[in-house]
Amino acid sequence: MFLKNAWYVAAWSHDIVHELYPLQLLNEYLVFYRQQDGRVVALEDACPHRKLPLSMGRLIDDAVECGYHGLTFNGQGTCIFAPGAKIPRAATVKNFATTEKYGLVWVWMGEADKADPTLIPHIAEYGHPDWGINQGDAMIVECNYLYMTDNLLDPSHVAWVHRSSFGNSACENEPLTTTVNDNGVIVSRWMYDTDVAPFYARFVKFTGNCDRKQHYEVRYPSHAIIKAVFTPAGTGGDEAPIHPDVFLMDSYNFLTPIDEKTTRYFWFQLRNFSPNDEDVSRQFAAGVRKAFEEDRIVLGAVQKGMDNRRSPFINLKLDGGPIKFRKGLERLISQEQVVADQARPEVIPIQEAAIAQPD
Repeated sequence: MFLKNAWYVAAWSHDIVHELYPLQLLNEYLVFYRQQDGRVVALEDACPHRKLPLSMGRLIDDAVECGYHGLTFNGQGTCIFAPGAKIPRAATVKNFATTEKYGLVWVWMGEADKADPTLIPHIAEYGHPDWGINQGDAMIVECNYLYMTDNLLDPSHVAWVHRSSFGNSACENEPLTTTVNDNGVIVSRWMYDTDVAPFYARFVKFTGNCDRKQHYEVRYPSHAIIKAVFTPAGTGGDEAPIHPDVFLMDSYNFLTPIDEKTTRYFWFQLRNFSPNDEDVSRQFAAGVRKAFEEDRIVLGAVQKGMDNRRSPFINLKLDGGPIKFRKGLERLISQEQVVADQARPEVIPIQEAAIAQPD
């Protein structure tokens, strides 16, 4: 269901302070906190004694004290105190690698020694003085994350779901180009000599019709880059020089599965104009949030519809990109599972674990 050896967004950086912050990710329960030196810690949210969530305990300096019997763990998950006894060898808590980038806290859900921060998508324009940014938002979407990757590899849906914002009639029938890469899938197309979609019309610097490119890209496991290009009609195309009045907006979307039917969705946008205009940023933030609420409603209904289906569902030609992405991700998950099964240790029976002795 989930690729473990990958980076996922856990929270906005400003959400993680020197307090215990429990989160569910990929069907696992973690507790986060920020150490006094600023580093973000992520631990399994379960004391190894009787599995009480550590988030029900308290922070003492930079260590977590269990709220049941006081076992205390440092930021590496090592037990540093056990009440009235020598610390048992098995008294450890899994530690998850973390890093911060783009104002977000990222967590590596698999083997910590494979956690390479350079695998996080690189955004060349982030922090560039000529590019504006709206810092983004987050929401819970009540559907499996793969329904969201389907959506984010589907430029066509904007014609119906976002007709008053991102879409117009030009988005209905123009053919799509699908490109499969080692790290994901891109679905894109140019639409020529068409109206500027409503959301963008107030921001473009030119008048009249446009040539528009939709670039929908999702990288494994669930990071989407949506690029919107609007240029005066007759000046578009991948081989054409960039027009001085071109409108560029790059939307970065990060999907973190909570469980099989719930996803935490983070996003922000960069634009090639008005870098310091807070009013423009507010307009972007409000407009994008409204459009994504439309997605949230539709995708929640899709999840319910698929759960309750009484007849087979079908695929359309426009589903080619999403299907290729799912197959690529399924292959990566299967390969990871084979390695994990080969390395899986013998499970200690509960009666033996219950009487484990300290060293």
